Amino acid sequence: MLPWLDAAPEFPPLSQALTDPNGLLAAGGDLSPQRLLAAYRRGIFPWYAPGDPILWWSPDPRMVLLPSELKITRSLAKTLRNGEYEIRFDTAFAPVMQACAQTPRQGQNGTWISDGMIAAYTALHRQGHAHSVETWQNGKLIGGLYGMAIGRAFFGESMFSHASDASKIALAHLCEFLQRHDFGIIDCQMETSHLASLGARPIRRDDFIHRLDGLRDLSALPGPWSAAEIADCFRLARKAP
Repeated sequence: MLPWLDAAPEFPPLSQALTDPNGLLAAGGDLSPQRLLAAYRRGIFPWYAPGDPILWWSPDPRMVLLPSELKITRSLAKTLRNGEYEIRFDTAFAPVMQACAQTPRQGQNGTWISDGMIAAYTALHRQGHAHSVETWQNGKLIGGLYGMAIGRAFFGESMFSHASDASKIALAHLCEFLQRHDFGIIDCQMETSHLASLGARPIRRDDFIHRLDGLRDLSALPGPWSAAEIADCFRLARKAP
């Protein structure tokens, strides 16, 4: 039987997760900052359809991207060098989440990013735990992503793009920023061909938790984050492939 969470921000052992690839662990509870932080520290995240009970997951295998392993294609490298965009961190967190919720995705009907999820993660953003990476062009938000930082681990939640490569531009700058600040891993949660094309790979959940254990208690880098230190990194430092 699937465990039902009570008022305490505690979770059952990961070994109790269902053996299907998605790793359903528990249901119920709430989206309070305390519970969400406790979940991410243990490699657990919420994912559920609006109107359904909150569901908590810990997949096995787990899709991860090491910041140094991002695959940058020839066309993306050219876009990064041209620099016809502006990267900002933590200046439009709620709009990024709303855009992730509203942008249609192939093979998906609707979104799991409900108003309640937006409110919960925006509260974590105000506390310095959740972050957005934003691609702007001519004063317009054209792409980006958001996620959680626990110690020196980053948990990617969702991304959107309203222009060619706009979300990949944001991801490239995030990876550069995370490398400079000694982050060891980006959690991508579920395995997809799109994530694999960017350099992410599946690893065993035990391996993921072992890596997380070594990163979650390192000194945090509270928000708001600044993109100033990497503003020109690709234009100045990267050579043509």
